[in-house]
Amino acid sequence: MAEGRAWVRHPFVVTFPNSPGFSETYGFAGNSGKVNLEGQLLRRPDRRADTVYVFMHPTSTLQLLPMPLALADAGLDVLCAASRYARNDSALIMEKVAIDLGQWIAHARGTLGYDRVVLVGWSGGGSLSLFYQAQAERPSITHTPAGDEIDLTSAGLTMADGVIFIAAHLSRAETLTEWLDPSVIDEADPDRRDRAFDIYAEACPNQAPYDAGFVEQFRARQVDRNRRITYWCQEQLERLRKLGGAEQERAFVVHRTMCDVRWLDPAVDPNERKPGWCYMGDPRAVNVGPVGLARFTTLRSWLSQWSYDLSNAKGPMNAAKIHRTPVLQIENTADEAVPATHNPAINAALATPDKEYHRIIGATHYYIGQPDHLATCIGLITDWSRRKGFLDA
Repeated sequence: MAEGRAWVRHPFVVTFPNSPGFSETYGFAGNSGKVNLEGQLLRRPDRRADTVYVFMHPTSTLQLLPMPLALADAGLDVLCAASRYARNDSALIMEKVAIDLGQWIAHARGTLGYDRVVLVGWSGGGSLSLFYQAQAERPSITHTPAGDEIDLTSAGLTMADGVIFIAAHLSRAETLTEWLDPSVIDEADPDRRDRAFDIYAEACPNQAPYDAGFVEQFRARQVDRNRRITYWCQEQLERLRKLGGAEQERAFVVHRTMCDVRWLDPAVDPNERKPGWCYMGDPRAVNVGPVGLARFTTLRSWLSQWSYDLSNAKGPMNAAKIHRTPVLQIENTADEAVPATHNPAINAALATPDKEYHRIIGATHYYIGQPDHLATCIGLITDWSRRKGFLDA
């Protein structure tokens, strides 16, 4: 049993054939003709429920985080599933992550014997859950944004029975764009910056609180920067294809990717977040540090997971394609990682008539030191699950 709890961790490996063309993963996660996925099932040893709650993030592993542990404590069966890109998103292809999630859902039903599967999209897993469910309801993607063949219409993706969207943002592409440092002039030289938009510099003429005109210009320049990088990636891929040599891909660094006027000015898209802070700490340090979002990437990965215009995994776009799935959405009002505008945008886009929206006042992204807020979240999930027939009344 885990940490004195009433449930047990069961490790699993799901393996399936893979023909990547060229390897983008390190070790044995996705080469040698197979994909090997690791996961953990958290459940009580004396019984197996009819419903399993599946957590998956494109790149993180979630089995140590408060949310899945609290659900297991509440008596739910929880499957924490990793993609082939566990703990390394530098070459991640979102379309392949959707295939990985489909394999986990098939494993939960076919091998583990669950009758029902509910996706729990927490943080970056929220937009992944929407992307997967949209393609499971009506598959349409046959190629990645880089033009590589990857046919989700024939991948056998089966629908989850429900989706829970908790403390989740629009998507990796849209969120990164809202955090790109628009002061960067030269992608190869991060010290060349436009001081008018270098908001972390003392010499910046624009200081918080910001007027609406400056925020609008700031946002427009962030989108422009994303598009410049996207265009460069497309140019480089086309050049490599024309050369026809062994080099099929290229890795690169994206400098200064954690810069948002929201973090310095609480009046911009206000919620109850801590001023001058982001979910990874001091944004001034994270902006230039090695753990910043999208710091290391590849041409294909940028187009698939980070491109504002080309990514297939954008949240509102996929929410609008979900017509038949019950969705529970929970917003944490003091979330330091998910902007206040994101959850309302997802809710407005969801096409399903079977949707519920709840707000937990004062809750942060990870619920650290907030057991009461975490308990409220678990209560919302279990109540909704019983009403939808996923748990016994």
